[in-house]
Amino acid sequence: MNVTRLVARNRRTTVRPFVFVNMAVTADGKIASANRAVSSFGSARDQQHLYELRAQADAVMCGARTLNGGEIYLGNGLEKFRRLRLRHGLAEYPLRVIVTGSGTINPEAAIFRKRFSPILVLTTKSALPARLKRLRMLVDEIRFCGRDRIDFPDALAWLAGKWGVKRLLCEGGGELNDALFRADLVDELHLTICPLIFGGRQAPTIADGEGVEHLAQAAQLRLKSRRRIGDELYLVFRRASPRPAA
Repeated sequence: MNVTRLVARNRRTTVRPFVFVNMAVTADGKIASANRAVSSFGSARDQQHLYELRAQADAVMCGARTLNGGEIYLGNGLEKFRRLRLRHGLAEYPLRVIVTGSGTINPEAAIFRKRFSPILVLTTKSALPARLKRLRMLVDEIRFCGRDRIDFPDALAWLAGKWGVKRLLCEGGGELNDALFRADLVDELHLTICPLIFGGRQAPTIADGEGVEHLAQAAQLRLKSRRRIGDELYLVFRRASPRPAA
């Protein structure tokens, strides 16, 4: 193999942001009801936890289906979280990253009504041009990362190289999380377990999508911390294997 190509490939797979995922789940592991009518169910403390994590991130990322489902802006929340970002030495607001392999994003989605920080779209070359034409008027940049599915190592290297993203917070949904776990790109998982049972075989979990076929392919985690606040459990897991050095 050409040495230059080998170096470029290795750089693409190692130079990337620290990726941490934050999700609230019911006691039976669901992130929404079976018909997805209920997708926000954590306490006020869990909502504050979400903003605390956003205050530590250069960029916040979510999938198009999650974005299309409600009043989601991927912003700071209260003024105190904006000040917290500044104390962390970060920009006033995080970059906002939308992932959609097909380009299917509702142009009327709430996120486009507030222009406090750049909006970036990660998509594929299979996305329909008509969909992207409308998106180009709404977002700051569209990045093609793969032909039929998102090439996440390439996407994260682009976010790091062009936009200076060192810490990337992912807020789902399940298919996006699954893709990141299968690509071995998740460094930390923040999980809030809420005292509810949704049930339903169609109810989404934190890692839907393709999944793995063998135990050896499963993402290996270790428990970093745990705490109980009221009836909720706040767990933090770190990847069990060392992260590849850049």
